[in-house]
Amino acid sequence: MSSRSSWLGTATIALAVLFNVPYAVLASIFDYPAILREPAAEVLTRFAEGGIGLLVTWYAFALAALALVPLATGLAITPARLTTRPALAIGAALAGAMAGLTQAIGLVRWVFVVPDLARAAASDQPAAAEAAIHTFALINAYGGVAIGEHLGQLLTALFAALLALLQHRERQRGIAMLGLATGALLIFGTGEGLMLAAGQDGSLFAIGTIAGFLALTGWLIATGMLLLRRA
Repeated sequence: MSSRSSWLGTATIALAVLFNVPYAVLASIFDYPAILREPAAEVLTRFAEGGIGLLVTWYAFALAALALVPLATGLAITPARLTTRPALAIGAALAGAMAGLTQAIGLVRWVFVVPDLARAAASDQPAAAEAAIHTFALINAYGGVAIGEHLGQLLTALFAALLALLQHRERQRGIAMLGLATGALLIFGTGEGLMLAAGQDGSLFAIGTIAGFLALTGWLIATGMLLLRRA
């Protein structure tokens, strides 16, 4: 148990920190996430200017999201929880794994789909450029906003809420309250996608998303530190 808590606590803190590294790099070199709300032609132009460094950063971001799949399972499921609270434990593990997977699916579009669209948009063939810009707008709306941001964020909120309930029942009330607040902020932030779909301004909800992921970072670090203290 001590060994498991030690490596799991270390992995939790590491992911909480490392997930923010590609995010910070993208904010610096690509004006992320604000760039996502700009016209498709401008986004593709900026992407093409970013070169291989931008592509690698997006790939690292997708891998960081995917790392939540095994981590969520390890954080949620223990022999004691499977005995006393199996529904909460399995539900938290499934929600976390699906959150990591959906977010990774949304992010890898920047690695395997967008580069070709950016090259086509920069071509000297107006029809091809227009088709690429239109295709990007659709892929961004579906793969990015719908799958990665909306579903991924909802599932992340569910994971945080379910694991926080487990923590609360195990008398880790301070960390549990932070986890529940994280879930609430992330759910509020999903309103941005709905507002965009309705053609409205979703900037207020975007603030909730940013606050939610900052809270998620703090909650994961606190959870990891608790596991290390146990070890």
